[in-house]
Amino acid sequence: MSNTVAESVENDLLRGLEALELDLSAEAVGRLLQFIHLLAKWNKAYNLTAIRDPRRMVSLHLLDSLAMLPWLQGDNVLDVGTGPGLPGIPLAIARPDIHFTLLDSNSKKTRFITQAVLELGIGNVSVVQSRAEAFQPDGQYSVIIARAFAGIPEMLDMVKHLCTARTRIIAMKGQYPTDELHDWPTGFVCESIEALKVPELEAARHVVLIHRERT
Repeated sequence: MSNTVAESVENDLLRGLEALELDLSAEAVGRLLQFIHLLAKWNKAYNLTAIRDPRRMVSLHLLDSLAMLPWLQGDNVLDVGTGPGLPGIPLAIARPDIHFTLLDSNSKKTRFITQAVLELGIGNVSVVQSRAEAFQPDGQYSVIIARAFAGIPEMLDMVKHLCTARTRIIAMKGQYPTDELHDWPTGFVCESIEALKVPELEAARHVVLIHRERT
């Protein structure tokens, strides 16, 4: 990444954080910038994301992920189908007080995440290579997040064994997920669907907040 591009990436990130009203430490901002640098570098060889331009990665990956922060409550988060660490890595950098487990079945993506966590010195992330439906963790999760992973009914079926009555599920979607709401699986309740405004991103974004039915 050239110095000119790196400077533009930093300026884009700082403007986006201001728009989101996020006051992150200089150390956190530096790690987010390093993450983009690593992702762009590895992407050339391993095709981790379809986004090639580091400046577009700021809005489509970093800011898009960080827009979920207002709904993140709890101390133990599972990021299902994390891909190259999204949204888990940006969220973990922003919230070092929360432990994140990043789950994906793709070995090249989990290798990248493992290397990124090591190089960036992120101490609150565990990386697991597994399919969601086969994953058997030792503990329970306060929050399960999914971004660009699967349709809501399919996703809920995959993670139902990981949920307790206290687990909140946060699914990030593009357009309002009208069709997916028609096939809502039994045993789960949609709390609300919130529209997001992601800086420098014209496309629609929504978060769907879900929990298990409480008897």
